Amino acid sequence: MKLGLYQCDAAFSSAEARVAALEAHIAGRGLDLVVCPELFATGYDAGADYAALAEPPDGPFAQRMAALARKHDVALAWGYPERGAGVVYNSAALIGRDGALIANHRKRLASPGSFEERAFANGEKLTFAEVAGIRLAMIICYEVEFPESLRQAARGGAQLVLVPTALGGDWGFVAEKVVPTRAFENGIYVAYADNAGALGGLTFFGGSRIVAPDGSVTVAETGQESFISAEIEPDRVIKAQARLPYLRDSLVL
Repeated sequence: MKLGLYQCDAAFSSAEARVAALEAHIAGRGLDLVVCPELFATGYDAGADYAALAEPPDGPFAQRMAALARKHDVALAWGYPERGAGVVYNSAALIGRDGALIANHRKRLASPGSFEERAFANGEKLTFAEVAGIRLAMIICYEVEFPESLRQAARGGAQLVLVPTALGGDWGFVAEKVVPTRAFENGIYVAYADNAGALGGLTFFGGSRIVAPDGSVTVAETGQESFISAEIEPDRVIKAQARLPYLRDSLVL
């Protein structure tokens, strides 16, 4: 699998502008899957009215992304505010090359002390899917900071974990140290897609990265709009988990 990761400028004038900017990065690259940040559809904005902005998984923004997926023959994952039954979720959608919904993940824990605590309801479970023969799991932002999240993903057979995020500018340790550790200690790939720049009084670290099962990292340009890509190789997962059998041995602790 050829994986792309879009670190977008947090401040866009419109949804159309976000999709157009994404298209400029992915056109002609032969990608299998592209991951975009948390709340990519609207921007991660502490002052936004997410009850008004929320859409169902097949809403107008999803339709724009579906058209893009079909045009460029690529699967896409992105964050958006999801309208549920009387509540709003901080969610991430995954669509296939044909634009059809494959999976939808609802963030299980709001980032502590953030507007998320009042804006969004919590999801209930980890989300699994498959793209281009790769078993993957989906989580969002704060969820990656818990070892249990990635361990659950790995034990569920995930070879790759997608993590749309909106990491604050003073939390670089998470991107630089925690995320690579999560990949290494489970022998899996982690795709961590951050926002960059500022929006609504919030500044983002812009620390997007694709981490391989051995902990090696492909890093975006910190703090600015950027696009990176890497090959996802299942054999590297097998080798990493055989070399350091943490998954097996943790069961006896």
